[in-house]
Amino acid sequence: MLNEIILIAFYIAILLYSLIIHEVAHGVAALWQGDPTAKYAGRITANPIRHIDPWMTIGLPVLMLLLTNFKFAFGGAKPVPYNPYNLKNQKWGPAMVGAAGPLSNIFIAIIAAFLAKFINLPMAVKADIIYNFNDWGKISEVISGSMNAIFFELLVIIIFWNVFLAFFNLIPIPPLDGSKLFFSIFPIRTEMLLMLEQFGFVILLFFIIFFSGPLGIFLNFMLNLFLGMTL
Repeated sequence: MLNEIILIAFYIAILLYSLIIHEVAHGVAALWQGDPTAKYAGRITANPIRHIDPWMTIGLPVLMLLLTNFKFAFGGAKPVPYNPYNLKNQKWGPAMVGAAGPLSNIFIAIIAAFLAKFINLPMAVKADIIYNFNDWGKISEVISGSMNAIFFELLVIIIFWNVFLAFFNLIPIPPLDGSKLFFSIFPIRTEMLLMLEQFGFVILLFFIIFFSGPLGIFLNFMLNLFLGMTL
């Protein structure tokens, strides 16, 4: 039981810091583009207190963890503020700021997959860990007594969260990052943009409900692609 609790704690901590890195990347990209808003707000930091939103970072993930027996969660950190009018590149600057978050998660997932590839474990054990990585009772038995197996499990969790955050956030619906990329490539009228941003979360909720099947297939495909790199 203690091993399961420790694994769940790492599971939550990895989610939290994956969210933080995602948001910090937005702030760094904005600063690189000439906007110091995030820097002056003290948001370019690894201090989790500066990024926690009571509902999105704590309430919603905890609720979903409880509902899914600690196997899945959804949430977000407090968005990093930036002023698009300060950006050097007015056309592509917002897209670059938006892309920075998912790209940071993809980079972390690639590094984790690279490290996991070189962990000395039988292929069958690696496959067993990948298949059961969030089945806490089963995975505790699989990795028990092996530091290599424990490290591999942690790297698989890192890959899971960062792949999910990266590619989910590329959905082109506000407030997700993909919308900034989409609207830079396909500009729309300001009135329409404001309307989409105002009701974006509701639209996103309907999208998740009605397209959960295709979305799940896509996210699982991307996850399996990265996890395949570890074998």
